[in-house]
Amino acid sequence: MSFVKYRLKEVATDFGTTPKEIAEIIGKFGERPKSNTQVLTDAELNCVFDYMTKTHQISSIEQVFAAAKKAEPKPAAPKAEAPKQPQNQNRPQQGGQNRPQQGGQNRPQQPQQQARPQQPAAPQKPAEPERKRERRVVDTSAVQVNANRFADVDNLVSEKVQNYQGGKQRIGGKGAKQQKQQQNLKKGNKSRNEEQEKMRRLQMEVARKAPTVVKIPDEITVAELASRMKKTVAEVIKCLMKNGVMAAMNQTIDFDTAEFVATELGCKVEKEITVTIEERIIDDHVDSAEELETRAPVVVVMGHVDHGKTSTLDAIRKTSVTAGEAGGITQHIGAYTVDVNGQMITFLDTPGHAAFTSMRARGAKSTDIAILVVAADDGIMPQTIESINHAKAAEVPLIVAINKMDKPTANPDKIKEQLTKYDLIPEEWGGDTIIVPISAKTGMGLDDLLEMVLLTAEVQELKANPNRRAKGTVIEARLDKTRGPVATLLVQNGTLKQGDIVIAGTSVGRVRVMTNDKGRTVKTAGPSIPVEITGLAEVPTPGDEFNAVTDERMARELVEQRKQAQKDAAAKLQQKVTLDNLFSRMQEGEMKNLNLIVKADVQGSAEAVKASLEKISNEEVRVKVIHAGVGAINESDVLLASTSGAIIIGFNVRPDSGAQASAQRTNVDMRFYRVIYDAIDEIEAAMKGMLAPKFEEVVLGHAEVRQTYKVSAIGTVAGCMVKDGKVTRDGQVRILRDNIVIYEGEIGSLQRFKDAAKEVTAGYECGMTIAGYNDIKEFDIFECFAMQEVKR
Repeated sequence: MSFVKYRLKEVATDFGTTPKEIAEIIGKFGERPKSNTQVLTDAELNCVFDYMTKTHQISSIEQVFAAAKKAEPKPAAPKAEAPKQPQNQNRPQQGGQNRPQQGGQNRPQQPQQQARPQQPAAPQKPAEPERKRERRVVDTSAVQVNANRFADVDNLVSEKVQNYQGGKQRIGGKGAKQQKQQQNLKKGNKSRNEEQEKMRRLQMEVARKAPTVVKIPDEITVAELASRMKKTVAEVIKCLMKNGVMAAMNQTIDFDTAEFVATELGCKVEKEITVTIEERIIDDHVDSAEELETRAPVVVVMGHVDHGKTSTLDAIRKTSVTAGEAGGITQHIGAYTVDVNGQMITFLDTPGHAAFTSMRARGAKSTDIAILVVAADDGIMPQTIESINHAKAAEVPLIVAINKMDKPTANPDKIKEQLTKYDLIPEEWGGDTIIVPISAKTGMGLDDLLEMVLLTAEVQELKANPNRRAKGTVIEARLDKTRGPVATLLVQNGTLKQGDIVIAGTSVGRVRVMTNDKGRTVKTAGPSIPVEITGLAEVPTPGDEFNAVTDERMARELVEQRKQAQKDAAAKLQQKVTLDNLFSRMQEGEMKNLNLIVKADVQGSAEAVKASLEKISNEEVRVKVIHAGVGAINESDVLLASTSGAIIIGFNVRPDSGAQASAQRTNVDMRFYRVIYDAIDEIEAAMKGMLAPKFEEVVLGHAEVRQTYKVSAIGTVAGCMVKDGKVTRDGQVRILRDNIVIYEGEIGSLQRFKDAAKEVTAGYECGMTIAGYNDIKEFDIFECFAMQEVKR
């Protein structure tokens, strides 16, 4: 890969031809360049070089030397002039007109009869014509002589030589010798001053005629600009102030301002083109039509909460995961592939709750087709409108699926009428919006919906190049306790391979393990295929673009640059005190801050919870999330909360044992939620002074699963060891896997050996079943708790 940018007009200049001719040559073999400044690729340069070589061939190498001999200028004939005696033989004078010329003008002119007979004699011996020349005339009028080199020539001559006259040594006293030296010194200084003045005037004249060429990047400091223009900083600052720009010597100005200043000060400006690390390692070439192949469409399912998005997707996938979602809300984006009559479709499921606006926007930007699910018995709701706006902003074709048609209160005509308010006119009403009535419960209309998706994809002519390095979007990311950072990637172009170096936002790493949506390990993933990878150094941000690169060292350097750029951007966003906001900043001193620390199971949920909580500030209390992260609550989170007086909000996560003990010692308040409604409502109530909890959760004990048994009539029985506290038969239980809440419910049965038990204390084994849940694995933790009434 070439890193030197070779433009079309530069190629034309080097070949001594016009850019139009070079463009015509390239147009014969490929696409004709659009402008003279276009950077040519290696293939285009090879075409030009081959064409010029073929069309400018010579028969023999002697032609080159013959052309060189014809181009040599003939020596000028000497002019007949009276001899001139040079005025000063000890020092050469400055300028071609003031100093004596070499050749025949410095010595008595010889008769021309002696010179002319030698010129016709030259052809008699053509082998050695230059050896017969007795006179050579050299034109020195254009030679520039640096007079400063000869300023100290008098000091280099010895005293004995200076006192020597006419072959006799001058005899004089010491005083006469010093007097003569002083006189010579004065004459020499005067002459040197005159020469230096002439040289200074000449340099000023040359500088005035040829302006200084200055290369300026996108941003430059005032001091650096002055240095490149060979001006003082004061001159540059004065010019800036004249034009209303106040900048110190170490401040940065943009290219337009620097260009204006440089032009004002008589300099010629050129844009400095820098090749960044990102341009070197990331393959951004445009695919040709021959390289492109048809790819599967990526479809996003959007809509209001509880309108049946996940149920519709589950009906298509012939699976059911809706029951495992807390409160019926999809907590993070999932990516799935479905085979429809031999054609693949990739589905993305976005949450419908208002807290997940950013995740829904990411889903719309990463897809080709959007399916808007609207409940037939509910109509257009706020998140439905928001989904429509996201799809329009991303310019994604929209297919409306009217769900829950099996209900007796379904009214599809009302839905169609409401959609017309948002410029979504049904096809049967003369519009171009595809509307399909479906029922996720009975499966009605799902085949028609998939057929419409494939038809829309066929019209779009979706293509990608699988034979290049992969690039795409991060759909989701989380921190796994055993595997480390885990990211779900959607490959949009190229092919991702196991072992590739991947850079995603501010995270970089090598793909170690790659699994598809079915949970199978794969070696490669082509366009429109979602995969889950491990091997990244950090958890990337969902929505970041990822690229497969070849140079790991430069990739890590690029990541450091991006991190520094984020820090600089965050520093710029900090509000600074001005006269305009001084009074408001003083008023904020009376306002109390509610500091929060948010920990969630996935990055997307952490972002959504943070954004939602920060929006509920009122006049008395300002909510400030000082830290948002992924994973279980640890001791560092408790330490940060203790020093900053913050409350820890856990969303689908629990604290580890060290964090729990540390929180009890430091009296740090920790609140845990599985549904985002509860977190928002509880904190809003606390801010309004209406929070009066009647019940409080009390943890009774923890039990670890040592072995599981499958019993046909009962389900999964877990053989447990009570680690601390006690486990009671009438208590509630929470299943933790890597301190992540997997399920919350009630204990189905509790037994000690073959007898039913009301409670089992620490250090004893027991058998337990969980009501309505059988996906129990070894080393799961059962957290037994009870709700106790608290007096107001």
